[in-house]
Amino acid sequence: MFAAALGYAAGDPAKGLEALSSVTERDLETARKIVSAGLVTVKMTEISSRIFLLAKLETTSGTAEVEIRGRHNQITRLAVNGRDIPLNAGEAGPAPEAEGEAEAALIRWLTLREMLDYALHVPAEEIGFIREAFRVNMELFEEGRRSKRTIFLQHLLKQNGGSVFSDNERRTASLLCNGAIEARVLGLSKPAMSITGSGAHGIMATMPIYAVWKIRGLTEEALLRATALSYLICMYIKAYSGRLSALCGCALAGSTGAACGLCLLNGGEEAAIGRVISNMASSLTGMICDGGNQGCVMKGIAACDAAFAAAELALDGVCVDSVHGINGHTPEETMRNIGRIASPGMTETERTIVEIQAEKDVQ
Repeated sequence: MFAAALGYAAGDPAKGLEALSSVTERDLETARKIVSAGLVTVKMTEISSRIFLLAKLETTSGTAEVEIRGRHNQITRLAVNGRDIPLNAGEAGPAPEAEGEAEAALIRWLTLREMLDYALHVPAEEIGFIREAFRVNMELFEEGRRSKRTIFLQHLLKQNGGSVFSDNERRTASLLCNGAIEARVLGLSKPAMSITGSGAHGIMATMPIYAVWKIRGLTEEALLRATALSYLICMYIKAYSGRLSALCGCALAGSTGAACGLCLLNGGEEAAIGRVISNMASSLTGMICDGGNQGCVMKGIAACDAAFAAAELALDGVCVDSVHGINGHTPEETMRNIGRIASPGMTETERTIVEIQAEKDVQ
Protein backbone atom coordinates (compact mmCIF):
# COMPACT_ATOMS: atom_id res chain seq x y z
CA MET A 1 0.00 0.00 0.00
CA PHE A 2 2.78 2.41 0.89
CA ALA A 3 4.52 1.85 -2.45
CA ALA A 4 1.29 2.66 -4.29
CA ALA A 5 0.76 5.79 -2.21
CA LEU A 6 4.34 6.88 -2.77
CA GLY A 7 3.99 6.34 -6.50
CA TYR A 8 0.93 8.58 -6.51
CA ALA A 9 2.64 11.23 -4.38
CA ALA A 10 6.03 11.37 -6.05
CA GLY A 11 6.45 8.80 -8.82
CA ASP A 12 8.21 9.94 -11.98
CA PRO A 13 7.18 7.66 -14.89
CA ALA A 14 9.96 9.07 -17.08
CA LYS A 15 12.49 7.29 -14.86
CA GLY A 16 11.05 3.83 -15.51
CA LEU A 17 12.05 1.31 -12.83
CA GLU A 18 13.74 4.15 -10.90
CA ALA A 19 10.45 6.06 -10.66
CA LEU A 20 10.88 6.61 -6.90
CA SER A 21 14.55 7.65 -7.00
CA SER A 22 13.81 11.33 -6.27
CA VAL A 23 11.48 10.84 -3.29
CA THR A 24 11.83 13.41 -0.50
CA GLU A 25 10.93 13.32 3.19
CA ARG A 26 7.89 15.44 2.37
CA ASP A 27 6.78 12.86 -0.18
CA LEU A 28 7.15 10.11 2.41
CA GLU A 29 4.95 12.02 4.83
CA THR A 30 2.33 12.55 2.13
CA ALA A 31 2.31 8.82 1.37
CA ARG A 32 1.94 7.98 5.07
CA LYS A 33 -1.10 10.25 5.31
CA ILE A 34 -2.69 8.63 2.24
CA VAL A 35 -2.27 5.16 3.74
CA SER A 36 -3.44 6.24 7.21
CA ALA A 37 -6.58 7.72 5.66
CA GLY A 38 -7.41 4.31 4.18
CA LEU A 39 -7.31 5.60 0.62
CA VAL A 40 -5.30 2.66 -0.73
CA THR A 41 -6.42 -0.98 -0.91
CA VAL A 42 -4.47 -3.94 -2.24
CA LYS A 43 -6.02 -7.23 -3.39
CA MET A 44 -4.33 -10.41 -4.59
CA THR A 45 -6.19 -12.13 -7.42
CA GLU A 46 -4.01 -15.23 -7.93
CA ILE A 47 -0.73 -17.01 -7.15
CA SER A 48 1.35 -17.27 -10.32
CA SER A 49 4.89 -17.01 -11.67
CA ARG A 50 3.58 -14.47 -14.19
CA ILE A 51 3.71 -10.76 -13.51
CA PHE A 52 0.29 -9.09 -13.44
CA LEU A 53 -0.61 -5.74 -11.87
CA LEU A 54 -3.77 -3.68 -12.22
CA ALA A 55 -3.75 -0.20 -10.69
CA LYS A 56 -7.00 1.76 -10.41
CA LEU A 57 -7.18 5.41 -9.41
CA GLU A 58 -10.43 7.15 -8.49
CA THR A 59 -10.64 10.93 -8.06
CA THR A 60 -13.39 13.51 -8.02
CA SER A 61 -12.67 14.24 -11.69
CA GLY A 62 -12.66 10.66 -12.97
CA THR A 63 -10.98 7.26 -12.98
CA ALA A 64 -7.88 5.72 -14.54
CA GLU A 65 -6.63 2.15 -14.91
CA VAL A 66 -3.18 0.85 -15.81
CA GLU A 67 -2.46 -2.82 -16.45
CA ILE A 68 1.02 -4.41 -16.44
CA ARG A 69 1.73 -7.95 -17.68
CA GLY A 70 4.79 -10.05 -18.40
CA ARG A 71 7.40 -7.53 -17.21
CA HIS A 72 7.55 -5.08 -14.34
CA ASN A 73 7.57 -2.14 -16.76
CA GLN A 74 5.40 -3.59 -19.53
CA ILE A 75 2.18 -1.55 -19.75
CA THR A 76 -0.46 -3.51 -21.65
CA ARG A 77 -3.56 -1.40 -21.08
CA LEU A 78 -4.36 2.19 -20.17
CA ALA A 79 -7.91 3.44 -19.65
CA VAL A 80 -9.40 6.77 -18.55
CA ASN A 81 -13.02 6.91 -17.42
CA GLY A 82 -13.54 3.40 -18.77
CA ARG A 83 -12.23 4.18 -22.26
CA ASP A 84 -9.03 2.51 -23.52
CA ILE A 85 -6.26 4.91 -24.52
CA PRO A 86 -3.93 3.89 -27.39
CA LEU A 87 -0.41 3.22 -26.14
CA ASN A 88 2.54 5.01 -27.67
CA ALA A 89 5.02 3.03 -29.75
CA GLY A 90 7.52 1.33 -27.47
CA GLU A 91 5.27 1.44 -24.40
CA ALA A 92 3.97 -2.04 -24.96
CA GLY A 93 4.16 -4.85 -27.42
CA PRO A 94 1.04 -6.44 -28.84
CA ALA A 95 1.44 -9.62 -26.81
CA PRO A 96 3.92 -9.12 -23.95
CA GLU A 97 3.45 -12.52 -22.37
CA ALA A 98 4.00 -14.23 -25.70
CA GLU A 99 7.03 -12.01 -26.27
CA GLY A 100 8.50 -12.95 -22.88
CA GLU A 101 7.81 -16.61 -23.56
CA ALA A 102 9.50 -16.32 -26.94
CA GLU A 103 12.61 -14.89 -25.32
CA ALA A 104 12.60 -17.66 -22.74
CA ALA A 105 12.06 -20.28 -25.44
CA LEU A 106 15.07 -18.99 -27.35
CA ILE A 107 17.55 -19.75 -24.58
CA ARG A 108 15.83 -23.06 -23.85
CA TRP A 109 17.16 -24.33 -27.17
CA LEU A 110 20.75 -23.85 -26.03
CA THR A 111 22.92 -26.51 -24.44
CA LEU A 112 25.57 -25.98 -21.78
CA ARG A 113 28.20 -26.62 -24.44
CA GLU A 114 26.77 -23.87 -26.64
CA MET A 115 26.55 -21.39 -23.76
CA LEU A 116 30.12 -22.16 -22.76
CA ASP A 117 31.31 -21.93 -26.36
CA TYR A 118 29.69 -18.51 -26.67
CA ALA A 119 31.25 -17.27 -23.43
CA LEU A 120 34.69 -18.47 -24.48
CA HIS A 121 34.71 -17.32 -28.09
CA VAL A 122 32.43 -14.31 -28.49
CA PRO A 123 34.52 -11.23 -29.37
CA ALA A 124 35.34 -9.50 -26.09
CA GLU A 125 34.03 -6.16 -27.35
CA GLU A 126 30.55 -7.68 -27.80
CA ILE A 127 30.29 -8.42 -24.09
CA GLY A 128 32.02 -5.23 -22.99
CA PHE A 129 28.66 -3.89 -21.79
CA ILE A 130 29.02 -6.21 -18.79
CA ARG A 131 31.55 -3.74 -17.34
CA GLU A 132 28.61 -1.52 -16.46
CA ALA A 133 27.29 -4.21 -14.09
CA PHE A 134 30.50 -4.12 -12.04
CA ARG A 135 30.42 -0.34 -11.84
CA VAL A 136 26.74 -0.08 -10.91
CA ASN A 137 26.83 -2.84 -8.31
CA MET A 138 30.04 -1.54 -6.71
CA GLU A 139 28.48 1.92 -6.43
CA LEU A 140 25.50 0.32 -4.71
CA PHE A 141 27.86 -1.52 -2.33
CA GLU A 142 29.72 1.71 -1.51
CA GLU A 143 26.40 3.43 -0.84
CA GLY A 144 25.67 0.69 1.66
CA ARG A 145 29.10 1.05 3.24
CA ARG A 146 28.46 4.75 3.83
CA SER A 147 25.01 4.18 5.25
CA LYS A 148 24.32 3.89 8.97
CA ARG A 149 21.36 1.62 8.18
CA THR A 150 23.35 -1.40 6.97
CA ILE A 151 23.91 -4.08 9.61
CA PHE A 152 25.03 -7.18 7.74
CA LEU A 153 27.42 -5.24 5.52
CA GLN A 154 29.28 -3.79 8.49
CA HIS A 155 29.61 -7.21 10.12
CA LEU A 156 30.79 -8.84 6.88
CA LEU A 157 33.32 -6.02 6.50
CA LYS A 158 34.60 -6.76 10.02
CA GLN A 159 34.86 -10.47 9.17
CA ASN A 160 36.95 -9.52 6.14
CA GLY A 161 39.50 -7.76 8.33
CA GLY A 162 37.99 -4.32 7.82
CA SER A 163 39.02 -4.26 4.16
CA VAL A 164 36.74 -4.39 1.15
CA PHE A 165 39.24 -6.66 -0.61
CA SER A 166 41.32 -9.15 1.37
CA ASP A 167 43.20 -12.29 0.40
CA ASN A 168 40.16 -14.34 1.47
CA GLU A 169 38.14 -14.79 -1.71
CA ARG A 170 35.01 -16.21 -0.10
CA ARG A 171 34.71 -13.50 2.52
CA THR A 172 35.43 -10.74 0.02
CA ALA A 173 32.85 -12.17 -2.37
CA SER A 174 30.25 -12.47 0.38
CA LEU A 175 30.95 -8.91 1.51
CA LEU A 176 30.59 -7.39 -1.96
CA CYS A 177 27.62 -9.51 -2.93
CA ASN A 178 25.57 -9.33 0.23
CA GLY A 179 26.55 -5.78 1.10
CA ALA A 180 25.07 -4.73 -2.25
CA ILE A 181 21.98 -6.88 -1.68
CA GLU A 182 21.43 -5.32 1.75
CA ALA A 183 21.75 -1.82 0.28
CA ARG A 184 19.20 -2.77 -2.36
CA VAL A 185 16.57 -4.20 -0.01
CA LEU A 186 16.96 -1.18 2.27
CA GLY A 187 16.08 1.02 -0.69
CA LEU A 188 19.27 3.09 -0.65
CA SER A 189 19.59 5.64 -3.41
CA LYS A 190 21.67 3.68 -5.93
CA PRO A 191 20.39 1.21 -8.55
CA ALA A 192 21.40 -2.42 -8.94
CA MET A 193 22.21 -3.91 -12.33
CA SER A 194 19.46 -6.46 -12.84
CA ILE A 195 19.24 -9.64 -14.84
CA THR A 196 15.96 -11.40 -15.70
CA GLY A 197 14.22 -8.48 -14.02
CA SER A 198 15.90 -8.82 -10.61
CA GLY A 199 18.59 -6.69 -9.01
CA ALA A 200 19.46 -9.40 -6.49
CA HIS A 201 19.93 -11.94 -9.30
CA GLY A 202 22.24 -9.52 -11.08
CA ILE A 203 24.28 -8.87 -7.94
CA MET A 204 24.65 -12.57 -7.11
CA ALA A 205 25.56 -13.56 -10.67
CA THR A 206 28.20 -10.82 -10.86
CA MET A 207 29.90 -9.92 -7.59
CA PRO A 208 31.48 -13.23 -6.48
CA ILE A 209 33.26 -13.46 -9.83
CA TYR A 210 34.31 -9.82 -9.63
CA ALA A 211 35.78 -10.38 -6.14
CA VAL A 212 37.96 -13.29 -7.26
CA TRP A 213 39.07 -11.44 -10.39
CA LYS A 214 40.05 -8.37 -8.38
CA ILE A 215 42.02 -10.29 -5.75
CA ARG A 216 43.94 -12.37 -8.28
CA GLY A 217 44.56 -9.53 -10.72
CA LEU A 218 43.29 -11.55 -13.68
CA THR A 219 42.67 -10.12 -17.13
CA GLU A 220 39.50 -8.17 -17.83
CA GLU A 221 38.70 -10.57 -20.65
CA ALA A 222 38.67 -13.48 -18.21
CA LEU A 223 36.25 -11.54 -16.00
CA LEU A 224 33.91 -10.70 -18.87
CA ARG A 225 33.80 -14.26 -20.20
CA ALA A 226 33.21 -15.85 -16.78
CA THR A 227 30.43 -13.34 -16.07
CA ALA A 228 28.86 -13.92 -19.50
CA LEU A 229 28.61 -17.63 -18.69
CA SER A 230 27.14 -16.79 -15.28
CA TYR A 231 24.45 -14.66 -16.90
CA LEU A 232 23.54 -17.31 -19.47
CA ILE A 233 23.16 -20.00 -16.81
CA CYS A 234 21.03 -17.68 -14.68
CA MET A 235 18.84 -16.83 -17.68
CA TYR A 236 18.46 -20.50 -18.62
CA ILE A 237 17.17 -21.46 -15.17
CA LYS A 238 14.84 -18.46 -15.05
CA ALA A 239 13.43 -19.40 -18.44
CA TYR A 240 11.92 -22.45 -16.71
CA SER A 241 11.20 -21.08 -13.24
CA GLY A 242 9.43 -17.89 -14.36
CA ARG A 243 10.08 -14.32 -13.24
CA LEU A 244 8.21 -14.74 -9.96
CA SER A 245 7.95 -17.75 -7.66
CA ALA A 246 8.32 -18.82 -4.04
CA LEU A 247 11.75 -20.23 -4.91
CA CYS A 248 14.65 -17.88 -4.20
CA GLY A 249 15.90 -17.20 -7.71
CA CYS A 250 18.81 -15.18 -6.38
CA ALA A 251 20.11 -18.25 -4.55
CA LEU A 252 19.26 -20.77 -7.26
CA ALA A 253 19.61 -19.07 -10.63
CA GLY A 254 22.00 -16.27 -9.65
CA SER A 255 24.36 -18.31 -7.51
CA THR A 256 24.36 -21.29 -9.89
CA GLY A 257 25.46 -18.87 -12.59
CA ALA A 258 28.13 -17.44 -10.29
CA ALA A 259 29.36 -20.95 -9.38
CA CYS A 260 29.72 -21.82 -13.07
CA GLY A 261 31.56 -18.55 -13.67
CA LEU A 262 33.90 -19.27 -10.76
CA CYS A 263 34.57 -22.73 -12.16
CA LEU A 264 35.43 -21.23 -15.56
CA LEU A 265 37.65 -18.62 -13.90
CA ASN A 266 39.54 -21.49 -12.26
CA GLY A 267 40.12 -23.30 -15.54
CA GLY A 268 37.11 -25.60 -15.40
CA GLU A 269 35.88 -27.13 -18.63
CA GLU A 270 32.44 -28.31 -19.72
CA ALA A 271 32.40 -31.49 -17.61
CA ALA A 272 33.41 -29.61 -14.46
CA ILE A 273 30.78 -26.92 -15.05
CA GLY A 274 28.17 -29.66 -15.45
CA ARG A 275 29.23 -31.01 -12.06
CA VAL A 276 28.84 -27.53 -10.59
CA ILE A 277 25.21 -27.43 -11.74
CA SER A 278 24.52 -30.83 -10.14
CA ASN A 279 26.06 -29.70 -6.85
CA MET A 280 24.05 -26.47 -6.78
CA ALA A 281 20.78 -28.20 -7.65
CA SER A 282 21.34 -30.67 -4.81
CA SER A 283 22.09 -28.04 -2.19
CA LEU A 284 19.97 -24.90 -2.31
CA THR A 285 16.90 -25.96 -4.30
CA GLY A 286 13.88 -25.36 -2.10
CA MET A 287 15.09 -22.14 -0.48
CA ILE A 288 12.00 -19.97 -0.31
CA CYS A 289 11.49 -16.43 -1.50
CA ASP A 290 9.37 -14.36 0.88
CA GLY A 291 9.80 -11.06 -0.92
CA GLY A 292 12.56 -8.50 -1.07
CA ASN A 293 13.60 -7.98 2.55
CA GLN A 294 16.45 -8.29 5.02
CA GLY A 295 16.25 -12.08 4.75
CA CYS A 296 17.64 -11.79 1.20
CA VAL A 297 21.03 -11.04 2.77
CA MET A 298 21.07 -14.28 4.79
CA LYS A 299 19.98 -16.22 1.73
CA GLY A 300 22.75 -14.50 -0.23
CA ILE A 301 25.37 -15.43 2.37
CA ALA A 302 24.34 -19.10 2.15
CA ALA A 303 24.20 -18.98 -1.66
CA CYS A 304 27.61 -17.36 -2.00
CA ASP A 305 29.22 -20.01 0.22
CA ALA A 306 27.43 -22.77 -1.72
CA ALA A 307 28.70 -21.37 -5.04
CA PHE A 308 32.33 -21.53 -3.91
CA ALA A 309 31.89 -25.02 -2.44
CA ALA A 310 30.13 -26.34 -5.53
CA ALA A 311 32.85 -25.01 -7.83
CA GLU A 312 35.72 -26.30 -5.70
CA LEU A 313 34.22 -29.78 -5.41
CA ALA A 314 33.44 -29.92 -9.12
CA LEU A 315 36.99 -28.94 -10.03
CA ASP A 316 38.16 -31.94 -7.96
CA GLY A 317 35.76 -34.20 -9.83
CA VAL A 318 33.22 -34.41 -6.99
CA CYS A 319 29.49 -34.00 -7.58
CA VAL A 320 26.09 -35.43 -6.67
CA ASP A 321 25.24 -38.22 -9.10
CA SER A 322 22.33 -37.93 -11.51
CA VAL A 323 20.44 -40.80 -9.85
CA HIS A 324 19.91 -38.65 -6.75
CA GLY A 325 17.17 -36.14 -6.06
CA ILE A 326 16.16 -33.75 -8.82
CA ASN A 327 19.41 -34.03 -10.77
CA GLY A 328 18.95 -34.97 -14.39
CA HIS A 329 21.08 -36.99 -16.76
CA THR A 330 22.37 -33.78 -18.37
CA PRO A 331 23.10 -30.28 -17.04
CA GLU A 332 20.23 -28.94 -19.14
CA GLU A 333 17.79 -31.42 -17.60
CA THR A 334 19.00 -30.54 -14.11
CA MET A 335 18.43 -26.83 -14.73
CA ARG A 336 14.98 -27.54 -16.14
CA ASN A 337 14.16 -29.52 -13.00
CA ILE A 338 15.18 -26.58 -10.81
CA GLY A 339 12.70 -24.50 -12.80
CA ARG A 340 9.96 -27.10 -12.33
CA ILE A 341 10.44 -26.98 -8.56
CA ALA A 342 9.91 -23.20 -8.75
CA SER A 343 6.89 -23.25 -11.05
CA PRO A 344 4.51 -24.94 -10.67
CA GLY A 345 6.13 -26.81 -7.76
CA MET A 346 6.19 -23.94 -5.26
CA THR A 347 2.71 -22.54 -5.92
CA GLU A 348 1.22 -23.84 -2.67
CA THR A 349 4.30 -22.73 -0.76
CA GLU A 350 3.81 -19.21 -2.09
CA ARG A 351 0.21 -19.27 -0.98
CA THR A 352 1.31 -20.26 2.54
CA ILE A 353 3.94 -17.51 2.63
CA VAL A 354 1.34 -14.92 1.67
CA GLU A 355 -1.02 -16.25 4.37
CA ILE A 356 1.71 -15.94 7.01
CA GLN A 357 2.45 -12.37 5.95
CA ALA A 358 -1.25 -11.49 6.01
CA GLU A 359 -1.59 -12.91 9.52
CA LYS A 360 1.27 -10.69 10.69
CA ASP A 361 -0.45 -7.63 9.22
CA VAL A 362 -3.61 -8.45 11.14
CA GLN A 363 -1.69 -8.91 14.37
